[in-house]
Amino acid sequence: MPVKPVTRVVLFGAPIAIVVPLLFNSGGDSELPTSSPTAKAPVASSAQADPFVAADDEERRKLNARAAAMPPGLAEPKMREIAWQLLASAEGSTLDWRSQYGTIEDTGDGTGYSAGIVGFCSGTHDMLAFVESFTGDHPDSPLAPFVPALRQVDGSASHEGLDPGFTAAWKKSAEDPAFRAAQDLVRLKQYFEPAVHLAKLDGLGALGQYMYFDAMVLQGPGSEADSFYGIRQAALAEADTVTEGGDESAYLDAFLDAARTVMKSKTNQQDTSRLDTAQRAFLEDGNLALQPPLTWKMYGETFRIPS
Repeated sequence: MPVKPVTRVVLFGAPIAIVVPLLFNSGGDSELPTSSPTAKAPVASSAQADPFVAADDEERRKLNARAAAMPPGLAEPKMREIAWQLLASAEGSTLDWRSQYGTIEDTGDGTGYSAGIVGFCSGTHDMLAFVESFTGDHPDSPLAPFVPALRQVDGSASHEGLDPGFTAAWKKSAEDPAFRAAQDLVRLKQYFEPAVHLAKLDGLGALGQYMYFDAMVLQGPGSEADSFYGIRQAALAEADTVTEGGDESAYLDAFLDAARTVMKSKTNQQDTSRLDTAQRAFLEDGNLALQPPLTWKMYGETFRIPS
């Protein structure tokens, strides 16, 4: 069975503390970030890759109020569980996402070790940022002795200084509720909530919200052409969002096309099952609300979520 494609190319530091304090609302989401933690320069067009970068405080409050007034969508607990299961099928070929905290392997794709519920990679900075942040608060973690080695191998496929012992340390750490909670927090704050908020403001239902979330996990929440906001910009060049008066299915089709183009441009993401036989299958079925029962294929294996 083909292994899942590796996640994002590069991320930013201290992922556990990147979002402003929560402001819970009736929709179950937290307040939007005051700025995009990965936003760099504007893209070539006049629009920002991240629409919240240019927003002032008053505009941001209005955006938050709009999102809070909308149906919870993917943020509703039952739907969020579906999102976790769908992501786990893409990241680990399983629906049992709770079994993924301690997973760690080198798939030979050039990005070193891949581990945990969102596929932190030793060669793509996000694992280093996560482990540095976690061990800073938990200096007795089994992973703490490996921080210098993670710094040395960052950006490469090397295991120098990590072997032997690192994989065992990761698995041991996953027995710690605090370590599992830290992974949950990264998944929620760094990827899920920003993706769902933006999808809501684009007028998208649960399927579109999941597409944004999955793309943000896989490619990273950056403004480069091959990161999440770049994919969104490419889709916007081909179709209008629902908020702009466009057709939801047409826009999601354009988004999947853009996401697939980015995946195919990367040598370690040639299997596009997560798009072709999962997300596009739901789109072709007209299931924009992502309501179960759901059936899809991932890397040739069939998965089902019953009603």
